[in-house]
Amino acid sequence: MVDVSLIKEHLEVVGSDGGHVGRVDHVLGDQIELAKLDFAGGFKHHMIPVSWVERVDDKHVHLSLIQDDAKARWTEKPH
Repeated sequence: MVDVSLIKEHLEVVGSDGGHVGRVDHVLGDQIELAKLDFAGGFKHHMIPVSWVERVDDKHVHLSLIQDDAKARWTEKPH
């Protein structure tokens, strides 16, 4: 299990294939809200579960899913 306190605002979220998924806006409980102002997210807030996070380093949140799988399974933040 990843230490959620390591997931910081503006870190790039990448898939296990290195593909850009988004940027962290903030963590809400067991969900990561991705920044709205990111081309990869179509300028909408998306949510991904913390359980997808494999590791965190000083610049990236690394997911256990490839980019395309993460984008296929993320959810749009309700308004």
